[in-house]
Amino acid sequence: MIDGRLHRSHDPGGSVPDGPIRTPRKRILRRLAVGLGLLLVVAAGAAWIGYAALNSNIRTDSTTGRLLGPDSSRPTQANGAQNILVIGSDSRAGANSAYGSSAGARSDTTILLHVARDRRSAVGVSLPRDAMVDVPACTLPDGRVTDPYFGMFNSAFEKGGTACTIRTVEALTDIRIDHFVVVDFAGFKKMVDAIGGVPVCLSAPVSDNDANLDLPAGRQTLNGEQALGYVRVRYALGDGSDTARMGRQQDFLSSMVQQVESSGVLLNPTRLYPLLDAATSALTVDPGLNSLDKLYGLASSLSDMPSDRTTFLTAPREPYAYDHNRDQFKQPDANQLFEQLRNDQPVSVTPASPASADGMSPATPASPAATFTGRTGSQDICAAS
Repeated sequence: MIDGRLHRSHDPGGSVPDGPIRTPRKRILRRLAVGLGLLLVVAAGAAWIGYAALNSNIRTDSTTGRLLGPDSSRPTQANGAQNILVIGSDSRAGANSAYGSSAGARSDTTILLHVARDRRSAVGVSLPRDAMVDVPACTLPDGRVTDPYFGMFNSAFEKGGTACTIRTVEALTDIRIDHFVVVDFAGFKKMVDAIGGVPVCLSAPVSDNDANLDLPAGRQTLNGEQALGYVRVRYALGDGSDTARMGRQQDFLSSMVQQVESSGVLLNPTRLYPLLDAATSALTVDPGLNSLDKLYGLASSLSDMPSDRTTFLTAPREPYAYDHNRDQFKQPDANQLFEQLRNDQPVSVTPASPASADGMSPATPASPAATFTGRTGSQDICAAS
């Protein structure tokens, strides 16, 4: 040691200058640390930009809650269960103009989704759009109040929007609607494409110019445009009834659930972001679901739900007594179903048999253990084709 410093002697390979020891390993580690720090900053910025973009996609409907009136005028909220009304709008506005120029919009599809309190099961009930029901008085955004009337279920959306549809469903079922989601044609297509298409099975070829549909028989995977035609076509598939179409929509949803689970979309960021982008840009929701955090909270609460405990069915219906081109809810079966949902009781379904292939409720006497015709999220869509 000289003057407190380490003296470095010459070695055969040359001299080592005086000063702090700087090995190649330390230089590499320092550069890695700086590089990783920069990557983390960039990644965090990109994640925030993506999060903000996805959040901004979601359209919030703050008007409907106000139009529904005070809580005291509505059914009692379920104790921990969630009831979400999913409305497929046939609006031709904006990106949907490619599907026609019809004025106004009706609810092309309406599904009452009941999520059990323990989040271990869910039931999606299709409400027939052609069902003749009592539509209550509804408050419009401009303050006017419509007169109550007896008419087709889907006319409530046309005359009074989401709020009037919710009021009609609550009056019909005595079930409190906690949240709502409105999806349009363009949004539906984007979601199907984002998961790489959805498999379906056709027992015979189908061709329908109105639905822009030309498909062979057999198992196949539909892209967004084809899927939209498949769930909307009425007269070129089955018996031409809206009930048969609802059954087909339920089969499609069942297949879509399986596709999301099996395709690895949820574990692959490069595929998940397009799905989230498609889903969020497709939705108009209430303030309770209007952010990624809120939607994620709902989705994560369902993450442990087995697919065979996700059930789809059509509310029991039969031809309307005065016009067989319309429906009416079959009693006491329909009220039995709504009571089970109100009380958060399990709903059992059996696959459609030849006797009930038209979507009619099976001839089962009403009882606490009543079974309805339907399908589960784990059902093989080709099993009955």
